[in-house]
Amino acid sequence: MPIDRHEIIAEGIALGFEPDCGMIADLTVTDEGRAIAPMHKVPWMGEDLPPDTAPHLRRMQGDFFCAPFAGTGQPGELFHGHTANATWRVMPRDGGLSLLRAVLDQTVRGALAVKELSVSDGHPFLYQRHIFFGGTGDLTLANHAMVSLPNGGKLSFSRKRWFENCAAAPEGDPAAGRSMLAYPRRSEDPMAFPTAAGGTVNLLRYPWAEGHEEFMVAVEEPSTPLGWSAVVRPVEGDVYLSLRNPRVLPMTMLWHSNGGRDLPPWSGRHLHCLGVEEGAALPMLGLSSQESPDPLSAAGQPGALRLVPDGMAEVRHVTGAIAWPSGQSIAAVQLDGDVLTITGDWGAERRVPIRGDYLRLPVPVSAAPVARVDRDVF
Repeated sequence: MPIDRHEIIAEGIALGFEPDCGMIADLTVTDEGRAIAPMHKVPWMGEDLPPDTAPHLRRMQGDFFCAPFAGTGQPGELFHGHTANATWRVMPRDGGLSLLRAVLDQTVRGALAVKELSVSDGHPFLYQRHIFFGGTGDLTLANHAMVSLPNGGKLSFSRKRWFENCAAAPEGDPAAGRSMLAYPRRSEDPMAFPTAAGGTVNLLRYPWAEGHEEFMVAVEEPSTPLGWSAVVRPVEGDVYLSLRNPRVLPMTMLWHSNGGRDLPPWSGRHLHCLGVEEGAALPMLGLSSQESPDPLSAAGQPGALRLVPDGMAEVRHVTGAIAWPSGQSIAAVQLDGDVLTITGDWGAERRVPIRGDYLRLPVPVSAAPVARVDRDVF
């Protein structure tokens, strides 16, 4: 069956949006005369999988939005939520191919969910906005970008308070797969994170081993003005960039998936994938989530998005890529008006255009009252 797909295009950037599960596919930036396509897709796409396979797992690729993030145990909620497993209804596109809006066909904790994806001529970025009208409670969430690293990569981030993994290894059963880090652990030094065998590894390099599955969280320093993640692919000569407002999304979640899962459909063949998942999901912190008060709340950082019963709440995320032939690790990413400056640790520099105000949301996020929101409004 042909896949329903909608193109989003501007000068120098193109991608596809698949309404089933809200997948962003084939993000491609044309920069310095070449096409840069840094995103990963699973090798079993299109295969005949068991009926109980989660919809998002059948077609994971590029990036998709998870709300609630991971599993919550609540009745009727699939892993990564309806936003990653249900269908988004694309609204009529009167403004050309650079803007797409879609409404989720399921509510999320009682909220109407709206997705807005847009690109601009000459900008190497996709601008993502997710808005929740109404609803109640705290909602964990994250974007789920997946970077393809067949030749390895170098990771850099805006200033972090610490690195911490979840309560248990993703694959603790030898019959299902392998994880190598010690769980749960917390460290301020990502270059010396403890392993189960008693050693340490450098989390700023990928891969640091073969045949393993890991999940790690980097928690932002509260005073950081711009949250950023950068993954340099030295062999490919480019860098993947992820930008966010750290006062709304204080957690960068890193999924190392490199042949460590043996059960179908993984079957040991899911390789070279690094998830860079920007979000707010306190339960993913194996130690900190058990403390009272937890260290995020104590610092005024959200562990989830608070839905507004008679209003709206939103999150924004900017993602893209540029040519980076030096292969240097990224030392700084700075925003100055409508220009983003990327600096390498040995002095390489790129200045690229960006919507400078896009991530400057009010804190807390907007809660403007609304009387009623109908799906057909958008």
